[in-house]
Amino acid sequence: MKHRTVAACTAAVLSAAALTGCGSSQDSGGSGPVELTYWAWAPGMAEVVALWNEENPDVRVTVKKQASGDDLVTKTVTAAKAGKAPDLVQAEYQALPTLVSNDVLADISGDVGDAEKEFAPGLWQQVTLGTDAVYALPQDSGPMMLFYRQDLFEEYGLSVPATWEEFAETARALKKKAPDKDLTTFSSNDAGLFAGLAQQAGARWWTTEGQTWKVAVDDAATRRVAEFWGGLVEEGAIDNQPMYTPAWNKALNDGEQIAWVSAVWAPGTLTTAAPDTKGAWAMAPLPQWEEGANATGSWGGSTTAVTNDSAHKEAAARFATWLNTDPAALDALVRESGIYPAAQAAQTGGALEEAPEFMPNQPDFYARAAKIAEGTAPAAWGPNVNVAYSAFKDAFGKAAKERSGFGAALRTVHEATVTDLEKQGFEVSE
Repeated sequence: MKHRTVAACTAAVLSAAALTGCGSSQDSGGSGPVELTYWAWAPGMAEVVALWNEENPDVRVTVKKQASGDDLVTKTVTAAKAGKAPDLVQAEYQALPTLVSNDVLADISGDVGDAEKEFAPGLWQQVTLGTDAVYALPQDSGPMMLFYRQDLFEEYGLSVPATWEEFAETARALKKKAPDKDLTTFSSNDAGLFAGLAQQAGARWWTTEGQTWKVAVDDAATRRVAEFWGGLVEEGAIDNQPMYTPAWNKALNDGEQIAWVSAVWAPGTLTTAAPDTKGAWAMAPLPQWEEGANATGSWGGSTTAVTNDSAHKEAAARFATWLNTDPAALDALVRESGIYPAAQAAQTGGALEEAPEFMPNQPDFYARAAKIAEGTAPAAWGPNVNVAYSAFKDAFGKAAKERSGFGAALRTVHEATVTDLEKQGFEVSE
């Protein structure tokens, strides 16, 4: 497709009428069982799909294991250009605009019934891109929250911060009591964390106006977040080292860092990063910008989408709906794939009835997580998230290392995002 047409179909992200030319949800005819191919990376997906195949002999789904992230997006777009995309694909939320702008995904709004009611509004908005179309079903989510060393908070007389102002004061108080320790670190090697924090503050990095993309990576909400974290780094109140390194693991395991702003999946990471601290961590809601609010961002999560190349869109949409709303399917996804389901009814009880093994001291973990997830803020993704994330890693990595220049780093990310969209042929405004 020409980029002008792409912009009309994505930016559009406009209206259902404008999108009818970007794919139909009509199923094609034919005799015999329907055969569907599903590209996915989540572990144990074949075992989950086996439940469907057993109960639905007329529609057989075959899972083809794939790499995750940008690799799968690139592979799917390439396959679609050749008319050979799979029937279904597991896609991260931030990848949906890229796939839609390349005319890969079908609008399945007519085939998913009232599935919308199963999900938090902030998640549903991400699969509709703010339109009447539905490009995927939410599968799992990553509501953000605060993890902290309960034992060390008690030792140093610290209270769990309810606001970001209290978070900053907690970081400073710890430094005074234990100069060799840090409340946490600012990391630039995973832009998803920063993006989630910006969402919580109200940021909307990509939106559309007619056929034009509006980019606001450096909007007031994001500047607030950048200035907050940059200020803590510059004054030395928190560390400036990246996550997921041996040094970071050691800091968590030894109690040199006593908190981590993360997401619902954090216990799994801590199991490997800080094995000696099992039972010492607790979870609380993300600190709020406004006292008493219940807002959080998303860090991670994926969807199940149907492609325009599928000859059986209606059957594919029926499977996608089952996979992400049926109680038996959701229970299997939790047990076999280890996900935190996007469907609100599945976020407590069943396979999530017990606390994560790493945190036996917090038996209400998933009940609290479900409450936090209700406040998931909507995200606004665009067709070049990968470019923005790469620019973030470089610019904020330099700022963190030098402990200065966070505002300039944010502007760099914004400009890189705009320049890339223009290079691709999109109409862009700021």
